[in-house]
Amino acid sequence: MAKEKLSRSRELATKVIFAALQILSEKGGQAPGKEVVSEVEKRVNFDDWAKAIYEKSGYVRWQSILHFYSIDCIKAGYLVKKMGVWYLTPEGEAALKLGEIGLLNAAIEAYKKWKNENQPSEVIEGQDVSEEGQQGQEATIQEVEQLAIEGLKKQIDHKNPYEFQDLVAALLRGMGYYTPFVAPKGKDGGIDVIAYRDPLGTVTPRIKVQIKHREDTASVQEIRQLMGLLQKDGDVGMFVLSGGFTTDAKTTARSSHVHVELIDLNRLITLWQEFYPKLADEDKARLPLIPIFFYSPVV
Repeated sequence: MAKEKLSRSRELATKVIFAALQILSEKGGQAPGKEVVSEVEKRVNFDDWAKAIYEKSGYVRWQSILHFYSIDCIKAGYLVKKMGVWYLTPEGEAALKLGEIGLLNAAIEAYKKWKNENQPSEVIEGQDVSEEGQQGQEATIQEVEQLAIEGLKKQIDHKNPYEFQDLVAALLRGMGYYTPFVAPKGKDGGIDVIAYRDPLGTVTPRIKVQIKHREDTASVQEIRQLMGLLQKDGDVGMFVLSGGFTTDAKTTARSSHVHVELIDLNRLITLWQEFYPKLADEDKARLPLIPIFFYSPVV
């Protein structure tokens, strides 16, 4: 049987998409998108054509192709992108067995099926990847979103522990809470912020917040220490940690007899984006955002 003849773009796509999903598999099923792209660059040999820069967008060709065809993988159920992190699904893991060409072909067919069912339109075969068309637009939007999330994480990472603490307190105020206590520098007895629904704290829930700004994840012991501080009816614990939480820590919080909410960096950013319009100008200045709008076709 004659070997399938692929266009240069499609041939490059088979390599970068397969490499990306393979990298995710090797990393346990998830990794920051920026890290995946960096690893693909190390794993795949690119010629000058692949490394060329699109004049219109300024994007490198192979990276644009990776993002472009990642949309097919998303529609096929092989890949999920959320808050700058890429997740390999069980279906994506299984699709790796199809090989480079088989995986991409299956993803493309899945995308075509989705598009025909949701947004039927003329499909032009064999066209090179560019910024034109809805799929190209969707890939560009995802690239911009990923850059935005990475930028926010970098800005938060540069904050010292007390600035991070003030950021969390500002978010709570934007969510409609009063924050009568924000711990000063020094010992705080384990509680960094106390938040009430009313100025006097007579209405539940009364939130006791512990905040840590570090790369290390929280341990089960730290979650239990916060649980021990919730002594009154209506007390709710909140643990905000930029480094995230271990699986055991999450299980401990879920199974607790008291309500303990865990907020990692991704969730903090999501909440900041959601409640940003409700923040006071002084609080907005702690992590300023600029909204960007894209055309969204009606499905």
